[in-house]
Amino acid sequence: MEVIMVNNSISDQTKQTILKLQQKEITEQAIYINLSKRLKKESDKEILLNIAKEEGMHSEIWGRYTNKELKPQRFKVLFYSFLSIIFGYTFVIKLMEKGEVGSQNAYLKLSEEVPEATRVYHDEQMHEQSLIGMLDEDRLQYVGSMVLGLNDALVELTGTLAGLSFALQDNKLVALSGLITGISATFSMASSEYLSARSEDNSDAKKSALYTGIMYIFAVIVMVLPYLLFPSDKYVHALITMLILVVLIILIFTYYISVAKDLPFKKRFTEMATISLSVAGISFIVGILVKKFLGVDI
Repeated sequence: MEVIMVNNSISDQTKQTILKLQQKEITEQAIYINLSKRLKKESDKEILLNIAKEEGMHSEIWGRYTNKELKPQRFKVLFYSFLSIIFGYTFVIKLMEKGEVGSQNAYLKLSEEVPEATRVYHDEQMHEQSLIGMLDEDRLQYVGSMVLGLNDALVELTGTLAGLSFALQDNKLVALSGLITGISATFSMASSEYLSARSEDNSDAKKSALYTGIMYIFAVIVMVLPYLLFPSDKYVHALITMLILVVLIILIFTYYISVAKDLPFKKRFTEMATISLSVAGISFIVGILVKKFLGVDI
């Protein structure tokens, strides 16, 4: 059994840093254990449990310096577990790994007073390599289909609802038209994705179509919701709320993709938001012009 000599002459600042690292390690151990319970692949489970075991060992090392026995931060464990249900375990692991950069820097600074910090630092590097090797989550294989469904729904329906808002000036009529258009477009997009995947000899064409359809109908429901909640004559309020929701959807989804797939966030978010809002603005003008020149008054 390895005997670790503890340096009791470390500074108070270093002790505080070690205490934070101890808390982080014991909390992440609990998170990895929770994530492992939801995985079907035994190899992935084993990797996560091994990493959880090492995190626990690191916590014990820091505990020899703090002389404290800490418990996982319950809220943080529950929060990451919730995120894994919504966004998948890949997103959560990548999100946690982003936080490791600062921790690894802390380990390097600690190494002057605490020799074990160097070993823990190398363990963390091994963790990252192991994690990257296991990230083959099913849903990430269909990110292209998800992006297709969401992008098309946001661009098409944003323009449609914006145009209808001033053409009809009645939230109930806009919601009715939006739902009919959105549901029809969902089946159209899903079937198109299925045929496209089949033409490329994709054995999982049904899953591709399913992910496309799910993202499309999700966007439809969220975007039409303001028109159902506001009074019929408050179409401007509904339109503004819908545009805010569109930006929020783009923000959340772009962040998810940027973390899970290691892609740039700012450029993708700006591009997608600009396209959707530009289409909404053009359709808004078209709606006014159509109403004026056709002389339609509802």
